[in-house]
Amino acid sequence: MDDYALILNAGSSSLKFCVFQRPRGDSWRLDARGQIEGIGTAPRLTVKDDDNRKLADETLAAVSNGGDAVDALATWLRSRYSGARVLGVGHRVVHGGPRFAEPSVVSQQVLQELYELVPLAPLHQPYNLASIEAVFNRLPDVPQVACFDTSFHRGQGATAELVPLPRELCKSGLQRYGFHGLSYEYIASVLPQIAPEIAGGKVIVAHLGSGSSLCALKDGKSVDSTLGFTALDGLCMGTRPGSIDPGVVLYLFQNLGLSAKEVETTLYKKSGLLGISGISNDMRDLLGNTDPAARLAVDYFIYRIAKEIGALTAVLGGLDALVFTAGIGENSAEIRQRICDASAWLGIELDHSANENRASQISKPGSKVSAWVIPTNEELMIARHTARLLHLI
Repeated sequence: MDDYALILNAGSSSLKFCVFQRPRGDSWRLDARGQIEGIGTAPRLTVKDDDNRKLADETLAAVSNGGDAVDALATWLRSRYSGARVLGVGHRVVHGGPRFAEPSVVSQQVLQELYELVPLAPLHQPYNLASIEAVFNRLPDVPQVACFDTSFHRGQGATAELVPLPRELCKSGLQRYGFHGLSYEYIASVLPQIAPEIAGGKVIVAHLGSGSSLCALKDGKSVDSTLGFTALDGLCMGTRPGSIDPGVVLYLFQNLGLSAKEVETTLYKKSGLLGISGISNDMRDLLGNTDPAARLAVDYFIYRIAKEIGALTAVLGGLDALVFTAGIGENSAEIRQRICDASAWLGIELDHSANENRASQISKPGSKVSAWVIPTNEELMIARHTARLLHLI
């Protein structure tokens, strides 16, 4: 049995994972992908191999937190990979702050520094770090790598990173960081193979899912993004509002008397598609729903995206291509069509048949600005960084 590397993406109620193996003399390949969902309520383990064949689908007992989930995963790994060694564990960590501009091998000191960034990503960071801590406790000799969603955006121009507050305040790390960087990094890495004609050009990538953002790429490098200091900026998302007037937050405090925790909960968990519709944060529930509030939520989602595409086109000084990725971007032909229609003034001519069939290129031949659908693979990016930093390649 070949040794393997484990990739973890921990959330509040789920632990997603991938197992990569490298047969001798070969490159890393995905062997299994799965998740433990319903942590703390009705935990369930599901696993499939790279050919989408089911390897496991079972209810778990007594998985009440992330540590329990790591234990349950370890039990399954031992049953499938008996005799194999875990060569390393790579983790998605949402926020790297001002210090961590590149993926990093995690020490206890690094872990403590990353805990200091929890207020900047309270929906994700605590769970990302809890899985690292769980591995430290259970597999202390296995090296770990943290791969940050902020890293790909580091190196943008000073104006793109700036938060226009007093300089003495900004010295504490107040700047625009951007997120979904592992997804954007993957798309940039495959453009030369999938769409070489645009790989070196001016491209906007739309990562649309429960969390959504846009990234402006020039020659495969991030020059700006709709997400900023935290993951609350930019586009309307499942439960997050995106950009709002800062005075709204002051009003919540000063006039409505909300506490800091209540404001945080409102902004991270009760706003966005859920807040507008009062029905659901899931685009699948809203599309086709005839309730006016559901239609308004979808309309606003499209409106914000079209508006920000225009803004990033201005930043780029023109546009060669628009790329859709992530859950909504990859799977919703209707959302792609509506965004392309709203952006037709840029020169996007949608091929409706190609869009319905989720072809790689969904614009018509000769379209001034081409449109594409490219599935993302954040786990593969984490595996690549883990293998490089741990000298597994």
